[in-house]
Amino acid sequence: MRHFWIKAVLLLAAVWLVAGGIMMWARRVKPSPESVSRYIETNPVEGRSPTERREIIDNLATQINRLGYEERRETRMERRPDKFFKNLTPEEQAHFLDRTLPEGFKQMMTAFNNMTPEKRRKLVQRTIEDLRRDREQLGDEAPPGLDDPNVQKIVVEGLKSFYSEASAETKMDFAPIIEELQKNMQSR
Repeated sequence: MRHFWIKAVLLLAAVWLVAGGIMMWARRVKPSPESVSRYIETNPVEGRSPTERREIIDNLATQINRLGYEERRETRMERRPDKFFKNLTPEEQAHFLDRTLPEGFKQMMTAFNNMTPEKRRKLVQRTIEDLRRDREQLGDEAPPGLDDPNVQKIVVEGLKSFYSEASAETKMDFAPIIEELQKNMQSR
């Protein structure tokens, strides 16, 4: 009987060691905003062949898609990929957006759906104030970049994701933003 317990303890210890090793490995390979920045810095696309450029773009897109919502937001707010994106050709930019937008909007819709109604209302109010301020500042001028195909792609993908993945409650809470966006577009 003693022999059985020794084997059981050793087996359990081995399982925990393997699990611990896998967890440590997973933490090392899971991207972070810092590892995304390092990747961008160490893998410039300038002077690379089209095949190498595509591989770098795909690797970066994969890393960004593996970030959590808050990490992705941090990366975006600190404008980490901006210079990288500007160094891409229009076709490469479109490819990068095709690879990253769906997952980004999916994460955003999940975050919106999980917000408390009070948080959503505050976000909606802040967004409406920003949109109204922008409309007043621009007057009759068209918003910059509105004719850019990538901006149009972002808008279309965002609306598609909103209508397909947002909960009914989220859609109701965000209806005033959609109305304000329409006013901004119609005033041009």
